[in-house]
Amino acid sequence: MTLDRTWLLATAREEREAMGRTIQYTEPERFDLPSGSEGWRIRDVLAHLASSDAVAAATIGDEPLTEVQAYFDSLNGAAPTVDGFNAFAVERRADEPVRTVIAEWGRAADTFLTRCSAVPEDEWDSKRVYWVAGQMRVPYLLQSRVMEWWLHGEDVRAGADLEPRRVHKAIYCVNDLAIRSLPYALSLVGLSFPGKVLKVSLEGPGEGTWTYGLAAREVPAKDAKPDVLIDGRGYEFALVAGQRMDPAAALEDGLILVGGDTDLGETVLKNLRAFA
Repeated sequence: MTLDRTWLLATAREEREAMGRTIQYTEPERFDLPSGSEGWRIRDVLAHLASSDAVAAATIGDEPLTEVQAYFDSLNGAAPTVDGFNAFAVERRADEPVRTVIAEWGRAADTFLTRCSAVPEDEWDSKRVYWVAGQMRVPYLLQSRVMEWWLHGEDVRAGADLEPRRVHKAIYCVNDLAIRSLPYALSLVGLSFPGKVLKVSLEGPGEGTWTYGLAAREVPAKDAKPDVLIDGRGYEFALVAGQRMDPAAALEDGLILVGGDTDLGETVLKNLRAFA
């Protein structure tokens, strides 16, 4: 079920502003320090966001994806990958002043949100645009940007020694996206579990209850008995979904609990991912 349009647009605007405040609160000397995203400095995280939001703004506006094309042109016949494009985009901005990168991100994020808001209500659930995982509906693309702003905001905050942002709506977007994407995430490693039903119950920021099938296009009956139950804290579940926390560590510390078919539950957590 797609998230409510007005709620999602408002949440996205709130998270864009929160990301801006995180950047504002980061001391300038910390931009070259490691972030919470392994292998990336804080300025690299900002470069990644500047690039990805520029692509998002262009694709929602039916404009040429110039940076994506530049990446393709650089490959000399090699196969394109998401990680490859991310590295390419970050490297292109390596010598730019941090303020320039920040300004680029802010303009791109604002343009993206303005263009999302302009999508007519009667096209909201049907309009599809290009994205790295293929054609994507506008609500999912918008939700994925909220996910990236929150997770990468946490990366910046970790490197800047700022407190985590335990806010419900953005974390809910991360958790909801990860759970709904599970059949796709499992398919990436050659897994599918037809007829199996998962129930996730989370508390605290990002809380909610979800019942989903573990195979593509399977919708469980309302009275379906779950094969596996996952309970836990919304914040830590989001970190697992963002691959910022080891699921084995979350289980060992009791932050996430698995019931029913525990082997299947651990497989789900191992392959949980919020990123498209």
